[in-house]
Amino acid sequence: MSWWEILLIIAAAGFVVAVAAVSIVRRKQGKSSCDCGGNCAACAGCKYKQPPEKTDHTQSP
Repeated sequence: MSWWEILLIIAAAGFVVAVAAVSIVRRKQGKSSCDCGGNCAACAGCKYKQPPEKTDHTQSP
């Protein structure tokens, strides 16, 4: 193995560790992985889904 292959393996392993660490930190903070802003496929069943905003349809004279 040459030095750049070892460096590539270390960088890939570091990336995997960083993604796992961010996921664990977000879970401990009580955040979901998608934040359910309406852009994920599972938002309909997500427990973190934001309630829809209420709009006032009354007209003032």
